Amino acid sequence: MLIYQIYPRSFKDSNADGIGDLRGILEKLPYIVRLGVDAIWISPFVKSPQKDFGYDVSDYCDVDARFGTLNDFKKLLAEAHKNRLKVMMDQVWCHCSDAHPWFIESRSSQKNPKADWFIWADAKPDGTPPNNWLSYFGGGAWAWDTTRQQYYFHQFLESQPTFNLRNPALRKMILQTGKFWLDLGVDGFRLDAIHTGFADPSLRNNPARPKKMAVAPDVPKDIPQARQIRQYSEGHKDTLAFLEDIRKLANRYGATLLGEVGGENPLARAAMYTGKKRLHMSYTFSLLKGKPDAASFAQSVVLAETTKKSDTQFCYALSNHDVMRVASRWGNARTALLFGLSLPGSYCMYQGEELGLQEADVPFEKMVDPFGLAFYPKFKGRDGCRTPMPWSKWQGQAGFSAARTTWLPISDEHKELAVDVQEQNKESHLHFARRIIAWRKAQPALQGDGFKPIKTKGDMIAFERMDKKQRLHFVFNVGNASANYKIPPNASLVYEASIGVLPQKDSLVLKAMSCAVFAIKPVKRPKNRG
Repeated sequence: MLIYQIYPRSFKDSNADGIGDLRGILEKLPYIVRLGVDAIWISPFVKSPQKDFGYDVSDYCDVDARFGTLNDFKKLLAEAHKNRLKVMMDQVWCHCSDAHPWFIESRSSQKNPKADWFIWADAKPDGTPPNNWLSYFGGGAWAWDTTRQQYYFHQFLESQPTFNLRNPALRKMILQTGKFWLDLGVDGFRLDAIHTGFADPSLRNNPARPKKMAVAPDVPKDIPQARQIRQYSEGHKDTLAFLEDIRKLANRYGATLLGEVGGENPLARAAMYTGKKRLHMSYTFSLLKGKPDAASFAQSVVLAETTKKSDTQFCYALSNHDVMRVASRWGNARTALLFGLSLPGSYCMYQGEELGLQEADVPFEKMVDPFGLAFYPKFKGRDGCRTPMPWSKWQGQAGFSAARTTWLPISDEHKELAVDVQEQNKESHLHFARRIIAWRKAQPALQGDGFKPIKTKGDMIAFERMDKKQRLHFVFNVGNASANYKIPPNASLVYEASIGVLPQKDSLVLKAMSCAVFAIKPVKRPKNRG
């Protein structure tokens, strides 16, 4: 499956308020269909105070007025289905907003029907929090509530209290909100940070991270949480039963579940969370930081594909709304896109990836991401990958909005890569993206999970994809200098899927950040005449 992620605030504004919306997505649906993707994943558009831009939900069953109405979503859903495009919703089921009625009631007293719908704990005798757990967004993960005279746990912002998903009444209610959208015809859910839903019930302290131990890929190295091993604050085994409950609901509708999985050993955890009774597929942050070298490729893709269970499928991603854009990390957007599309399983493209957009430089005075504001300038947060889509070089606000200002500024560099500019150039990245997506769909070897890593030297990454009908050999030079690569036996270069290569007699030269694809002809064995 090829999934296209839409960050609705930044996709297309239809009502000139500077914020993208559902009608804007509907307007640009033909553009998405033409890309050739199978599904869209829409980041949160339900009611929210927007302190974390939709990932702080205050009503799970209604559309936030900034994005439109429930009727707007129904129209979008119907049009998508008319064009054979599946629609996946972001579901934030491990925490909510402190403005949600469930939390307002829970914090009102220590004895009410929803008193234990969230994780509450008494202070230590000296008044300090119950343990040393830290928040993803900086500082301690406990906030004091003066009414209850207790601390509540928050994995992210203080305004995002973490659910106590061990409460059966809460779990039933959460599944009811999922049923609401499935009844409308939604085709699946992307489950946000699903590894953060269950913590150690004994609230044991997390151990300190040894200095030589690598930081987990889902956390910036310069924040306090990076100094801990998150052994007890997330990823408890009780998560599995919750996933199985969600899967039972999804099975009733034939819906697909995609989980965002992070933590200390994300690949092992993603494999554990995925299978016949749990998620259909999972993705991690393994390929969302920096650019891969042979070692990191072995630790992410090779390890995942060679150790996974037969009923497990991973969904790979090189960009999303939480990380620096892949064009800036890799330096060659075409090579990066081909790399992602050639991996086994499913692939998730982030809006603008098909345009080759680089990370935008948002000045401090225009930043809005609370994560970035807290750690600037060491960490600039997520604003740079969330700036509005450039639809037109010549229209105001790059064709994104008719407003005088937009929620994040338009990047001047992005205007040069606007859709209308690239449409006029058959050699543009947009046209390349469409061609390579169509090529991917036409290759039998890329439809299944057939995968074999190839040993290489230096800055080369190589692997083969195969099925009964076809065998493809991929090689990527992810280094900063040209390198030679010996052409495999019985191989012919696939020119439409090769970038920056110079064929020689029995080898080829791959320029820095380039790639080559070979079709391997089957060897005909002589018939046994005996």
